Amino acid sequence: MQYQCGPNILELVPGDICHQKVDAIVNAANDQLIAGGGVCGAIHKAAGPELSVACQAIGGCPTGESRITPGFKLPAKYVIHAVGPMWHSRSADAVQLESAYVSALTLASQHNCQSIAFPAISTGIFGYPLDEAAGIAIRTVAQFLEHQTQITLVRFVFMNDETFEAFRYAARRHLASTTVIGK
Repeated sequence: MQYQCGPNILELVPGDICHQKVDAIVNAANDQLIAGGGVCGAIHKAAGPELSVACQAIGGCPTGESRITPGFKLPAKYVIHAVGPMWHSRSADAVQLESAYVSALTLASQHNCQSIAFPAISTGIFGYPLDEAAGIAIRTVAQFLEHQTQITLVRFVFMNDETFEAFRYAARRHLASTTVIGK
């Protein structure tokens, strides 16, 4: 599904983020930027050992922030490592999750990226409730796209139907006044 957000596109697709032909993909990273499970592990494996070396050189990243590395063996030029919160409480974690998305988008824009692909940050082993995380992600990205022109495409990529459906529902809820341009 595609949505028009200002002059830009927000897209929801099933698939593997490692295969996305975009300028940058986002890694749902831990604060040490080491290879983990889920999306993080898949990205590290697909990018090759150089990604772990680059992440080790960075030395870590606080929750709610992001760091950038080359994409190495991935189709994407860059990997943006966004550290979302572990689920503890609604208010503090929501601010940190929103910050992780904004930080990743800002880094992508600073590196002249026109397209970026996101996973559902913090919804795996970090335990963030899927429906709440989807709402925060969709709302934050849509607001960012409304007010900038560097990034023309933001694609959310989902490895399972449950996550895809949660984000699709959040998009219908938060983007009600937005034009749907593809299904």
